[in-house]
Order: sequence, then structure tokens, then C-alpha cells
Amino acid sequence: MKPFLFLLLGAFSLSACAQSPAPGEGGETPGPAAPAAAAPVDPGTPEGRAVATIRKLNPRVEVDRVAEAPIEGFREVVVSGQVLYVSDDGRYLLQGSLFDVEKGRDVSQDGLAQVRRELLATVPADDRIVFAPEDPDYTVTVFTDTECGYCRKLHQEIDEYNRLGIAIEYLAFPRMGPASPDFAEMVSVWCARDRRQALTDAKDGKRVPKRDCTNPVAMHYDLGQRIGLTGTPMIVTEQGIQMPGYMPPAALREALDQIAAEG
Repeated sequence: MKPFLFLLLGAFSLSACAQSPAPGEGGETPGPAAPAAAAPVDPGTPEGRAVATIRKLNPRVEVDRVAEAPIEGFREVVVSGQVLYVSDDGRYLLQGSLFDVEKGRDVSQDGLAQVRRELLATVPADDRIVFAPEDPDYTVTVFTDTECGYCRKLHQEIDEYNRLGIAIEYLAFPRMGPASPDFAEMVSVWCARDRRQALTDAKDGKRVPKRDCTNPVAMHYDLGQRIGLTGTPMIVTEQGIQMPGYMPPAALREALDQIAAEG
């Protein structure tokens, strides 16, 4: 049980780290509030008992989804990008992947994909930095950082992704955290008059003029934590599927074609 306790106790601290700094702390102006967690549930229901079980371990944790699980007698709960299973009486808790042998796939990812879709849908188009062909076949969301090597590699190939019909919509994830120079640089990028050029310059190691404005960087950072981000770049498909880190343009196109074919 200790690993799970650590997970839940850590879940709140990660979420707390992601909040917008107050004015005057680091110079950033807070952006839009992060999306709300799941709506309250009736405490007398299996869903309510599942949420109560989670909150016994951490009263302040955000539950993003609670629903019937693929296994009888359990509810599926999504917490900070993790999928957990709680018995309908609230007594037992399971963590880990749930693999359907007959279907040959990890069904625990279905609920998490739904949460990703719902949370990403709350991000306005104006809060994204978009590199897209005129009529893309696919659109992916990429949580990016200006300092990470594979984020830079992905951006160096942005023309090839676009040529292959893939639109890239960037969200910010300064992995060093809100108090870091990395965070401040990403604020400057999102506050630039030409965000696309500022992001390209930052990824090329060029100096980006320091700017401040109402910006979504803290909200993006919090969102990344909530959908289970473990490293950058994090590529998420329109279906809410997380891809395995950086993927070369041709490999990503092939994977997206396969997902579309599986329907």
C-alpha cells in the first residue's frame, strides 16, 4: 500500500506546484484558471464511496473521473493521470493496468483517454501555438519545453510533420517548474507578438526578449500533470491516446493511420 500512499500524497503536491504564481512572484501574471475536476457525486452511490476512499488518503486530491469499471464490483477512478479501481463498498483499491486478454489491449487506458480529451478540449485555440498544413489529416497536441533535447528535435522537423498532413498544436510544459528560468522563458514565448517565431527561436537556443502578460503557461503545466505527463515532449492524439514520447514524422504518421483504421 505504501507506493499508492506515496502516489496520492504526491498527486496533490504536483498539482500545487502547477498553480499560477501570485503577481510579483517571478514576474509572471496568472493566466486562466485550470479546468475543474469531476462534478460531485452522491456519497451513497458506488461512485461516491470510491471518491471517499481516495480522499481518505488525501482529502485535497482532484478526482477527474469516476465511472463503472470494466470488472464487476469496482469503480474506475482517474486521479492525476493515474487509473485506480475501488470496490463498490469502498473497502478495496487496486492500481495498475487492466489488460483484456480476449481483446488484447489495456482497457485501463480508455477512461484516461476520455479524461485527456475532455481536459484538452477546455484549452482555447488562442492559447495554443499551432504549426499546421492547410488541410491536415491529423491534429496532435504536444506538451513541449524549450530546454528538452527531444522537444527541439521534434520542432526541427516541424515542416516534415506538416508535409505528412500532421498539425502540431503546442501547449507549454516547463519541466523545471513555475519558479524556474525555463518557466519564465515560456511565458515570454506565449506573450510574444509572434509566438511561432519566438518558440522557434527559443528551441534554437536564441534569446527571446523577456515579456509578461496574462498567459496560459501555468494552466498548461497543471493540465499536463492532470493528464499523466511523465516527460516532454508528450504527444496526445485527438482520441486522447498518449504516444510514446518523441516520434519521427513518418513513424507518427504511421501510428496515426493505424489508430484511425482501428477506429
